Amino acid sequence: MRWLYRDWRPTRLARVLNRISEWLAAAGLPPRSMVALEVTGRSTGRIRSTVLVMPQHGGNRYLVSMLGNNSSWVRNARANPDAVIRHGRRRSVRLVQIPASQRAPVLKEYVRIAQSGRRHFPVAPGAPLSEFDTIADRYPVFRIDPR
Repeated sequence: MRWLYRDWRPTRLARVLNRISEWLAAAGLPPRSMVALEVTGRSTGRIRSTVLVMPQHGGNRYLVSMLGNNSSWVRNARANPDAVIRHGRRRSVRLVQIPASQRAPVLKEYVRIAQSGRRHFPVAPGAPLSEFDTIADRYPVFRIDPR
């Protein structure tokens, strides 16, 4: 993981690999859970794009920040919740941040399906929900609503 992320920030290699993954996700290639997210930059106003894993729980789709609260896309989504999800086609969406008390089941599903992302979580995929509750405040979760 050290080759890809240092101090919770992507290295140059990770940025290149993320761009390739982002292109594949935007093109609609498998897996279906991998999407490209476009958000407006909070200070520049330019469109910023990143690749994310989209877990589903209780009939809703979510985005989870494996790098925590200081992730750039999280800060941008908090400043402007209107975004675009791309996976084969573009969908205008609104990102609604979920309170920490409701994040545990989504985090558990995320860790189950995001094989590369689970390294950033101090909880095993099969751990009880209570363990995910203890870390929920460190990992933002956004529900994807249609716009």
